[in-house]
Amino acid sequence: MKLDVLNIQGEKTGRTVELPEGIFGIKPNEHAVYLAVKQYLANQRQGTHKAKGRSEIKGSTRKLKRQKGTGTARAGDIKNPLFRGGGRMFGPVPRDYSFKLNKKVKRLAKLSALSSKASKGAIMVIEDFSFEAPKTRAFVDILSKLNVADNKSVLVTPDYEKEVFLSSRNIPCSHVVRAVDLNTYTILNANTLILSEGSVEKIKETIG
Repeated sequence: MKLDVLNIQGEKTGRTVELPEGIFGIKPNEHAVYLAVKQYLANQRQGTHKAKGRSEIKGSTRKLKRQKGTGTARAGDIKNPLFRGGGRMFGPVPRDYSFKLNKKVKRLAKLSALSSKASKGAIMVIEDFSFEAPKTRAFVDILSKLNVADNKSVLVTPDYEKEVFLSSRNIPCSHVVRAVDLNTYTILNANTLILSEGSVEKIKETIG
């Protein structure tokens, strides 16, 4: 698959980039994509939720009333979960939600996501660029000239470009990521995937 290389003005430069069929042209494996996205979202969970059980509530252990003869249900101490202020039954406790996923499955999921975007025409390639200083307005202008300012987009760079990253940080619908940090969720969560020329080679090296 060949794509035209655009400049930051949104114009064709006359150059083209070949996207390998083995990366951008495979048949997507939906189950692998599901597992990779599930793992990513699970790993984002802190798992710090906590509710106190009856053994952790501060209060008297005195039996509130006699066992029989009251005409109501039997009751123990004031920390009973059935009473207001008592402990919670089967409440949440801290836990780790992360789980293991084989490298080959994660790689297949990433290839599937890239191929899916390519088949929908949601990938564009632009020439490498950088800023002398962080400038959000300059980054917004680039997105506008590429006609992706109103949609969620991900710009993939070959290396960490500090000024470019800082320029995009305050834009809610745009995200900048290094080629080596690209993951299945980030690819699928974007309406348009913007690849810089250098990042195409990096993607070939890392997952090709």
